[in-house]
Amino acid sequence: MISNQRIKLFHGSKNGLNDKIQPISRSLCDFGKGFYMGTEQEQPLTLICNYENATLYELELNTSNLTIKEIPLNLDWALFVAFNRGRLNKDSAPQLYKNYESYKNQIDVFKGYIANDRMFVVLDRFFDGAITDVALVESLSALKLGIQYVAITQKACDSIRVINEHKLTAEQKNQLIIKSEENRKTGISLADEICKQYRREGKYFDEIINE
Repeated sequence: MISNQRIKLFHGSKNGLNDKIQPISRSLCDFGKGFYMGTEQEQPLTLICNYENATLYELELNTSNLTIKEIPLNLDWALFVAFNRGRLNKDSAPQLYKNYESYKNQIDVFKGYIANDRMFVVLDRFFDGAITDVALVESLSALKLGIQYVAITQKACDSIRVINEHKLTAEQKNQLIIKSEENRKTGISLADEICKQYRREGKYFDEIINE
C-alpha cells in the first residue's frame, strides 16, 4: 500500500539521537531491525525510563511514496513477531519463514500492534508451548495494545522529521518505572484468567509451525 499523509508519532531514545535517523535497532525486535515509533507517548517511555539520558522525541512521518504493510492483530501478528525474535526459523517452518523474509524487499514501513509490557509474558508463553493460539488471540484483544510504525528502510527513515525533543527528569523516570511494573502485573493477571478459560481450545505453537 502506497500512502500519502503525515503522521505524528513518538520515539524513545536511551541516549538521544545524535546522527541521522537510521533503521538500526536491535534485530530481535517485534518487526525486525528498524526505527520504532509509537502513536502514544507512553509506549516508548516505559522502555527507556531506566536510562540516564532517556529522551522522548515527537516526530512527523511523511508517508508519501512509502510502501506500508499493516499487520492485523491476530495469529499472523504473533507468528511474524516470532519470526523477528528468532523463534521461527527456515528449518522448522520453511513456508512461513520464506513469506516473512520476502517482506524485507517489498516494504518501507510496518504498521501494527506493539508487544508492550503487558504482552511480553503472554507471547513467551505461546512460543514456549504453555498456551494455545486461541488463548493468545483472546489475550491480544483484551490487552488493547498500542499501534507502532517501524521504518525498516533508509528511504522511510529519511521521511521522518523531528518536531520536538524532551529529556526525561528523574521524577518522570521514577513514575514511569512504577507505571511499567503496574502494566506488567496487570497483563500477567489478565492473561492468566484468559488462558484458564481457553486452555483446551486451539493449537500450540509447535503444532502450527509443523503443519
